[in-house]
Amino acid sequence: MKFSLLRGGQGRSRNRGRRGVVGKRVAAAVVAVATTMSLAACGSGGPRNLLADIESGHVTLGTKYDQPGLGERTPDREFAGVDTDVSRYVIEYIANKNGWDVPEMEWRETPSAQRETLINNGEVNMIAATYSINAGRLAAVDFAGPYLVTHQALLVRGSEGIQGLDDVAPGTRLCSVSGSTPAQKVKDALPEVQLQEFDTYAACAEGVKQGVVDAVTTDATILAGFAQRYKERFGDDFRVVELRNPDGSYWTNEYYGIGLPKGDDASREAINEALESLYDTGELQKILKKHLGDKFELDDKPAIGDLSFVEKK
Repeated sequence: MKFSLLRGGQGRSRNRGRRGVVGKRVAAAVVAVATTMSLAACGSGGPRNLLADIESGHVTLGTKYDQPGLGERTPDREFAGVDTDVSRYVIEYIANKNGWDVPEMEWRETPSAQRETLINNGEVNMIAATYSINAGRLAAVDFAGPYLVTHQALLVRGSEGIQGLDDVAPGTRLCSVSGSTPAQKVKDALPEVQLQEFDTYAACAEGVKQGVVDAVTTDATILAGFAQRYKERFGDDFRVVELRNPDGSYWTNEYYGIGLPKGDDASREAINEALESLYDTGELQKILKKHLGDKFELDDKPAIGDLSFVEKK
């Protein structure tokens, strides 16, 4: 009897062991399927449809994480800036117009060099991230907008004597980001200045603060954000200096748009309608004042939806 009981106990133990193995395999299979579904939902299967995702309750929005006043992830993991507020306005406008609940908004960092890839891989629904509209980018993605027109400018210390393009004398130490459009513009148009290329505009701004360089050059919006940040945190008196041609025209024009997948005309038109409202209600002016300060002046309203300026470049 003892032998029989022992064998029976061993049999039950082996059965429990086999059931445990089978259970683990089933659990692993479930996890694998769930993971695959999750990855698919995250957008590895092609571009997303913005309107469908707003209606379903979740969108992923691209922005910058390191541009004060424009797109920044704060220490408490919030997302702040002009571009993030523009994105929120657009999503809320579209949801409210269609009678949908405002969806959950997830944020994704979108470095400049990766923006088109992230859109076309379906990793984001749309991108507002100081995203200048140009012919090369239009070949890969579509744009709503423009919602903001800015120009290349300089960030200088308050005591610095630079007042405009004529004051950028040979030997002036200008800083910009390696490989950027502003850096290339300086190389082409002002070959006698000392151009120093850093990895980030934050490093350039700190260079101005420390006196390592005389000025930073990039879009006026980006520079206004740094000027506001340094004033708030350190009391520094930075100025944004416009760069104009002898005839009074701006040295450059940069048209910020919202990038989205090619061919999604319904979403693009819905975004453009939201951007019209953003201007007409005065909300954009409030957003700019909040994040870039009183000194930043908004240009005239651009022709939203009209990208013919690309052909003129």
